[in-house]
Amino acid sequence: MKLKDKVFGLGQSSLGGVALALLIGCSASPTTPEISHDGLVLQDDTKFGLVYAKPGVDIRDYENFAVHHCTVAFRKNWQRDQNSTRRSTSRRINDSDMDAIRVSLGELCETEFLSVLSTEPVYSVVPEEQAAAGTLLLKPNIINLDVVAPDVSSPGVSRSYTTESGEMTLFLEVADASTGETLFRIVDRRRNLNAMRLQWSNSVTNTADAKRILNAWGEQFREGLDRIYRGNNS
Repeated sequence: MKLKDKVFGLGQSSLGGVALALLIGCSASPTTPEISHDGLVLQDDTKFGLVYAKPGVDIRDYENFAVHHCTVAFRKNWQRDQNSTRRSTSRRINDSDMDAIRVSLGELCETEFLSVLSTEPVYSVVPEEQAAAGTLLLKPNIINLDVVAPDVSSPGVSRSYTTESGEMTLFLEVADASTGETLFRIVDRRRNLNAMRLQWSNSVTNTADAKRILNAWGEQFREGLDRIYRGNNS
């Protein structure tokens, strides 16, 4: 089995203009701070769950993009909770299973953001090690990953049927590559449901579900960039 088959085991210009361009829809919790620890301001009426932005930033001053490696973190106690329901020791989730999921999902995430930047009309993308002044560094991370039925290798035949593959949260920071200063922070939680019908969950279905979520995030981000850089309001 290839490593990528184990994912999920898986399975315009101003502050206000940028916020409107990037994002329309969810509202933050009343307890969500209006200003982050590093001085970013919470934006209203966004498509992503939460968006913070540096006041007065104009990302059109940046000509290039670079994408940092995506890191992946599981929901707290995920491994313990998974193993508590598995009678056979051969079916338990071990650290190597988790590492494989982290690597695979991280690669898919990084590939997605590189792909949306490289779709026609393309944006200028440079390797992270060549990022300098005038470059925006995208730092995507997946947090609170919760795989309902991870597909692990074990002796015998075993199938899991679920109505959902799981959920994960995008934690994306957009920074000035030369200074390291964070200009935007985006947080968005997505859950994959299968129309409340039982579905056999395996590496193929879980990977497909993960790709759908990543693709939705990527397309949403690209839509915002196009509105800012190209005045595309479609």
